[in-house]
Amino acid sequence: MDAVVPPRNRWAFAVGTVGRDMVYSMMAVFLIVFLTEVLNLDDTIMWWINGILLGMRLMDAFDDPITGYFIDNTHTRWGQYKPWIAVGGVLTGVLTILLFTDFGVRGGGYVALFAVVYLLWGLAFSVNDLGYWSLLPALSLDPHERERIGALTKVFATVGLFVTVVGIVPLTEALGGDARAWTLFACGAVAIMLLGLVVTLTGVREPKIVTEPEHTPLREIAAIMGRNDQLLWTAASMVLFLIGYNTTTGFGVYFFKYAYRNEGMYAPFAAILGVGQLLGFVAFPLLSKWLTQRQLFAIAMGLVTAGYLTFFFSPMNIIPIGVAGMLVFIGNSFIAVLMIVFLSQCIEYGQWKMGRRNAAITFAVQPLINKVGGAVATAVVGVTVILTGINDAPTPQDVTAEGLLGMRAMMMGFPLALMILSFLFNRLFFRLDEKFHAQIVAELRQRGELLDEATARRPAATESQ
Repeated sequence: MDAVVPPRNRWAFAVGTVGRDMVYSMMAVFLIVFLTEVLNLDDTIMWWINGILLGMRLMDAFDDPITGYFIDNTHTRWGQYKPWIAVGGVLTGVLTILLFTDFGVRGGGYVALFAVVYLLWGLAFSVNDLGYWSLLPALSLDPHERERIGALTKVFATVGLFVTVVGIVPLTEALGGDARAWTLFACGAVAIMLLGLVVTLTGVREPKIVTEPEHTPLREIAAIMGRNDQLLWTAASMVLFLIGYNTTTGFGVYFFKYAYRNEGMYAPFAAILGVGQLLGFVAFPLLSKWLTQRQLFAIAMGLVTAGYLTFFFSPMNIIPIGVAGMLVFIGNSFIAVLMIVFLSQCIEYGQWKMGRRNAAITFAVQPLINKVGGAVATAVVGVTVILTGINDAPTPQDVTAEGLLGMRAMMMGFPLALMILSFLFNRLFFRLDEKFHAQIVAELRQRGELLDEATARRPAATESQ
């Protein structure tokens, strides 16, 4: 039985993601809204922007394993991961503010400026995100302990996400509704992000769980990822799910403005979703005591499917729509924790299979799939609002019934199909369950490649007292 993670580590790690998720949700959900609804960029520029968003996110995604290589080979007095968290956080903050600032440039000049800043933002966020999440599996080898940390972290992440989702429209409107208001909101989100990261950097004590860290040659990055079959199937499942999830959330403002015809209801609806997701993260550790990971995944997909079907066929009434949203987001919360645990278990699987522990390269899959999922979803939303006539419509009443149906189909039908495919991939090909993982950890300890966790953590626990 592995030692329980000290509360200081668990809470200090979790707090660090409040502001990170505020910033990420601004980029993933509201950047396209800022460009189309606040800066009012025309269709020609938006076609260029859509191409940049898709191309650069995909390109940046495949830089993540290189970043993971540098993190895996980092050994400093501040630990392996903290320098990357700090540097990436500061750069991400500066670039986020720039992306939500109107410099008064339009046409080709704006496209060029946007491309440079967006590319740098992707690189900076990768450095921070990969350093942050690679720290989690170093805190414990026990899947249940990782579930507890992951669920608690996702509670704080949900708070950050929904502070943005619920607050950004009314707060920016209160500040004037112009580009300056969005810049001020971005500054606030960045300040919260940096404060949260300070808590993580100063509060977490990183235990040593590997006996002798080995240097990973650069030429072996592809082999490390390619030979880890369980990692590849996890990545495939995750990217399908995230494309669907990000597509749905990306349509949120458009749905309430153009289909529901009451943009003011977006914030209350988002609050309902936030409550649902928080309930899911609180319930997950309790249910995981009685149910296996496979059973929890099946329950989650059942909730998500029921929610999407209810949403699609609901009348324009906030009660059935709210119930549908609750179902989707409770299910999504389960899957979010499971995906973190699956990736963490792939680290020990790769070490067992290939003889070298590469936590950061393995966890590079997470920002990679986040960027691919976000890029494809943003492209789907951007193309849809152009082709359905939403971007050019002077008022919501000018959008045709066919245009609204097209938006609803891409918001609900397309994502649900991808999520069901994600579930099938996991069910058919992912075999790294709790029992198999426990056998792997035991064998690695017998081989002398992992330290006993209680012994490894003892100095950190003493230090934190």
